[in-house]
Amino acid sequence: MSLQVEKLEKNMAKLTIEASAEEFEQAIQKAYLKNRNRINVQGFRRGKAPLAIIEKMYGPSIFYEDAANEIIPEAYEKAANESGLDIVSRPEIDVIQIEKGKPFIFTAEVALKPEVTLGQYKGIEIEKKEVTVTDDELMAKINEEREKNSRMVTIDDRPVQDGDITVIDFEGFVDGVAFEGGKGEDYSLTIGSHSFIDTFEEQLIGKSIGEEVEVNVTFPEEYHAKDLAGKPALFKVTIKEIKVKELPELDDDFAQDVSEFDTLDEYKESVKATIKSNKEKEVKIAKENEVVDKIIENAQMDIPEPMLDLQTRQMADDFAQRMQYQGLSIEQYFQFTGMDAKKFLDNLRPQALKRIQSRLVLEAVAKAENIEVSEEELDKELSNMAEQYKMELDKLKEVIGENEKEQMKADIAVQKAVDLVVEQAVEVEPAK
Repeated sequence: MSLQVEKLEKNMAKLTIEASAEEFEQAIQKAYLKNRNRINVQGFRRGKAPLAIIEKMYGPSIFYEDAANEIIPEAYEKAANESGLDIVSRPEIDVIQIEKGKPFIFTAEVALKPEVTLGQYKGIEIEKKEVTVTDDELMAKINEEREKNSRMVTIDDRPVQDGDITVIDFEGFVDGVAFEGGKGEDYSLTIGSHSFIDTFEEQLIGKSIGEEVEVNVTFPEEYHAKDLAGKPALFKVTIKEIKVKELPELDDDFAQDVSEFDTLDEYKESVKATIKSNKEKEVKIAKENEVVDKIIENAQMDIPEPMLDLQTRQMADDFAQRMQYQGLSIEQYFQFTGMDAKKFLDNLRPQALKRIQSRLVLEAVAKAENIEVSEEELDKELSNMAEQYKMELDKLKEVIGENEKEQMKADIAVQKAVDLVVEQAVEVEPAK
């Protein structure tokens, strides 16, 4: 195999890769052996026709595509390693010469990791953010816990009020005709949740158990069922039950039920400390993002499109996998959101660009500051990983390859670069 490398504009390169005529002939032979059982040749049992006979009948190019597919992956991988280039995209392959008895030549156009010219990255000014916990935030969190520990109480001595949970039967009609999907039995509807269209819920207020109610509504113009969009409808509704959510009293007994504390005051202090800790983490992340954003603004780099395409697709694949874990296919997600694959990728693209830019500038900072990662730091990260996956550290080290370890070291170096630039950032009072 021979290789020629041509640097192109915008951090792109073209590899011209040549496999010898002998290598191409061997690939044809492999393609023939793999496919001969599928080809019928009169006078020969299936799979027994010689290569020369098949080529005579169907032309010498019959196995070219399979032969090319046999050569390209291994030849490209070898060429990519031999080139010494830092390739950051999938190759775009173009076959230049494919002919029996001649060398097989193809090109692979690839994106290269761009060089970063750093601007200012120390002493970046960021807005000072104070971490406080308001009484409203504290009570909102405590009320969340009260909601979790609430119980449902059935009401039978008054009509429906806003906030009640009703159990209803209903059937909908348009122009006097029942429509598909418009009927429900024993449906639980919270009044004021606005989960039903128009003023449906409000029209049940003041109605009593057992009462049959006629509810008049109009479907919105953008309603998903086109045959109902914008049309007036009548729902015949029967109220079967009225329930209310009863929250536990906010006292020492409640604190003892939901925590390890004996008094409500102790429980409140604990909740307040947790909220503050979470807000401090959020502020830390916000600071990091603000500093990195400004370093990106001060830097120069030219991101090649194929690099951005690859990052976008990787993020899309990660998202699809997360959806799958939740029992939802990406096609179902598109259906529910009204999105298509193109719009989905377009929406991800700015995030992908930001991720690439952030990584590149932080790697450049790590290089400029001669940040190194010790074996002790790597071992600490491996220990954390072993604990996370509930594995013995020695077993984990056996399955982690050198490439993975180098990637982990690079990730640690990037985090150390983040810590450095945030530590050296200058906090200023917010503008009034």
